[in-house]
Amino acid sequence: MSRFGAAILGCAGERLTAEEKALYAGMKPFGFILFARNLSGPEQIRALCDEMRDAAGFDAPVFIDQEGGRVQRLRPPLAREFRPPLEDAGLGARAFYLRARIIAHELRGLGIDGNCIPTLDVARDETHAVLQNRCYGRDVATVVEHGRAVVDGLMAGGVLPVMKHMPGHGLGTLDSHKELPRVGAARDELDAVDFAAFRALRDVPLGMSAHLVFEQIDPRPATISPVMVRLIREEIGFQGLLMTDDISMEALSGTVAERGAAALAAGCDLVLHCNGDLAEMQSLWERCGEMGVQAQTRAEAALSARRVPDDVDIAALNAEFDGLIA
Repeated sequence: MSRFGAAILGCAGERLTAEEKALYAGMKPFGFILFARNLSGPEQIRALCDEMRDAAGFDAPVFIDQEGGRVQRLRPPLAREFRPPLEDAGLGARAFYLRARIIAHELRGLGIDGNCIPTLDVARDETHAVLQNRCYGRDVATVVEHGRAVVDGLMAGGVLPVMKHMPGHGLGTLDSHKELPRVGAARDELDAVDFAAFRALRDVPLGMSAHLVFEQIDPRPATISPVMVRLIREEIGFQGLLMTDDISMEALSGTVAERGAAALAAGCDLVLHCNGDLAEMQSLWERCGEMGVQAQTRAEAALSARRVPDDVDIAALNAEFDGLIA
């Protein structure tokens, strides 16, 4: 198998342009990601997913952020509306399994087979509002229990999970879409809380990095820090496919291509680029190229983790979930 391009890419609109098709055919990105700008109806979404896979030349995974609450790209009538995860934290692991299994059913019906959850950041009072209610709990045990339930629900529904934001964003007090958060916590606290949540789910096939600095460990943002990526691999023990958070977020400095190259040099396997800007995607391809040998091996392992959905009564699962929240 030829190597994948070291990226997951978005697109500008509801169908691919000729220029996007040409780029994807040449680059063969590992996967794609969809946003609200790409989504108008079931037939259109399925057609777009088919176009992406056809352009890449293989059954590439198509990802989305379908968390519930503010970060939910598909909304009624395309998909069920869910509350922010933290608002359901008191309902227990079964509720989180049901959320994930229902979401997986909805995604697969539209041709989407990857979801950028579970969010394993441990919420604190000081966690920035852009993240706080997206978390699964305020202690490690709760986050781990709910995170495992989400992984199980997605996998049962034939959807690949991507755990985020490694190695933990819960102490971030700034919005990394706009600024670079800095965490001054001591190493023992990080080991016992933030890193511990990811260590417990280190067998998940895909993970996403965090754009924040752990000042007691390394002065560089985790996404572009060889020290932090080595910590993710060796101390947390994650051996799956590691993608960056969106490389166009303003927590990172330099051009998009420079950021992507720095992330790959630090040890990330591939670069996530979300905004659909063609020129930026072309610059990433020129600078970042194909996956390395180890990254390719991890990519193939992630693809092999995909399953055929189990046979369930989705109406019954929705009714059970309604009963839990009533």
